[in-house]
Amino acid sequence: MRNEKISIIVPVYKAEKFIRKNLEKMKKDISTYFPNYEIIAVIDGYNDRSYQEAKKVKGIKVLGYKQNQGKGYALKYGFVHSTGEYVTFIDCDMDIDPLQLRNLLPYTSTADIIVGSKRHPFSKLEYPLIRRILSKGFFFYSWVLLGVKLRDTQSGFKLMKREVLDVVMPLILVKRYAFDLELCFLAQEHGFRMVEAPIHVDQQLKSSTITPRAVWGMFLDVLAIRYRYSVKHYYQKKFWELRFKEK
Repeated sequence: MRNEKISIIVPVYKAEKFIRKNLEKMKKDISTYFPNYEIIAVIDGYNDRSYQEAKKVKGIKVLGYKQNQGKGYALKYGFVHSTGEYVTFIDCDMDIDPLQLRNLLPYTSTADIIVGSKRHPFSKLEYPLIRRILSKGFFFYSWVLLGVKLRDTQSGFKLMKREVLDVVMPLILVKRYAFDLELCFLAQEHGFRMVEAPIHVDQQLKSSTITPRAVWGMFLDVLAIRYRYSVKHYYQKKFWELRFKEK
């Protein structure tokens, strides 16, 4: 896929202190390896000067909106404005080096979604213990309720074919906590091929952003996904409406 266009969507929230530096590094690194790319920074609420700082980086798209809506909303918003045959999400704090995208490329010949997985046996983790515990707990909880056949659905580092997102993105409702899980669940239910790839994660020097509110929000999001799929059949009805409605 070296010659195909890749869209890199970066959700940004309260990152004025480092967003310009990180976007400049991302642009420099990506341009040395991917000849055809676009970087789309989505400012998830004008709560600080993140928008102004991001606009100082030449050659990237900077989008935004007034009210904070959540990471999932920002990613959907960025996808609508993207044009690449492949799409990837990268967190703005860059605890995963964007150049690790190179390591996902070999998997594109056999998979529709490649997930940079913290639980891949070849992954290297420099990760706070509390995050490891919470991550494992969420994995077991979500696996019991949704049965997603991935060891790490919450990784913010994914490479996806556009045609997959064309099907899945319009169905997604989660705006904040379990967006990645909803995406993977719907992709699996549609029969798309998902594989996990090893990554290096370095979060040892960064404070945890996991709060009791986030934990509770993720708990409720998982229940809501199962309810929408098995009780209300929302996803199925929405898919039929979008794909089979009379013109």
